[in-house]
Amino acid sequence: MRTRLFQDPVDAAAVLRDGGLCAIPTETVYGLAARADEASAVARVFEAKGRPSDNPLIVHLGDAAEADVIAHVTEVGRALLDAFAPGPLTVVLPARLGLPPAVTAGLDTVAIRVPAAPLALAVLGKTGPLVAPSANRSGRPSPTTWEAVIDDLDGRIGAVLQGPPTDVGIESTVVDATGDTPLILRPGAVTLDALRALVPNARAVDPGAEAARRSPGTRHRHYAPRARVRLVHSVDQAEPAPEAAWIGVSEPPPGYAQVTACADAADYARRLFDAFRRADAAGLGRIDAEVVPEVGIGVALLDRLRRAAAG
Repeated sequence: MRTRLFQDPVDAAAVLRDGGLCAIPTETVYGLAARADEASAVARVFEAKGRPSDNPLIVHLGDAAEADVIAHVTEVGRALLDAFAPGPLTVVLPARLGLPPAVTAGLDTVAIRVPAAPLALAVLGKTGPLVAPSANRSGRPSPTTWEAVIDDLDGRIGAVLQGPPTDVGIESTVVDATGDTPLILRPGAVTLDALRALVPNARAVDPGAEAARRSPGTRHRHYAPRARVRLVHSVDQAEPAPEAAWIGVSEPPPGYAQVTACADAADYARRLFDAFRRADAAGLGRIDAEVVPEVGIGVALLDRLRRAAAG
């Protein structure tokens, strides 16, 4: 099978309505989209990615009003959707009957979000709800460009909708809104402080907690390049070498094969996965990744860095 490249969301929507797979750009990362209501299409997502079957999928909607069709929207869930949709926030809610079991990994909850990227919304407006996990082979760094999708999935999926590099660069914040207390299951660009400004009792849970099972991206190896990721706390710990890359908010000493010096934590998050992939493409053996303060989007950035280093 040859993966086709499209620039028109009409073409991407046609592939998806027919039950095919098409990668689409969202504001977080590129997602591998398929019809959420068709079990065979959902199964092909797992096959193309090599994704573990106990890893639930996020259902993407074109409008928050569609949430009532697939979920029992709680009072907290409604407040979160009203405040943050469209945007990089996924809300976990009690699921209604009717979705293929693979979408929820057999759980009684469903994760939903409304992406903010215009191309994603244009597709969703012509297809209805879509599952759209990151469009990469399972365990690899998520793709932030259409070229990265092709690197991982060329010949394994029907099409890619070509768009610009993603704005956020890391996956959405996932919040459990099944009860009265919003629980961050996976950190992202919507921070705990932003949630608490709306719902003061919001809190984060440990990634190993039982509740985290309701979120994708918490139970399996994720975000890791082939190169070894070494976390460094300052440029004093830098170890320049011809087989190493650097990424961080500081300028390292000379001697690295690749250097990604970022303006701030948000820029770091935006460029992280692309830097991982460039290091792999160059055959480098090590990536020195500078640690940032664990505030704001730095919480999500450090989550991805720690997982990559563990991988």
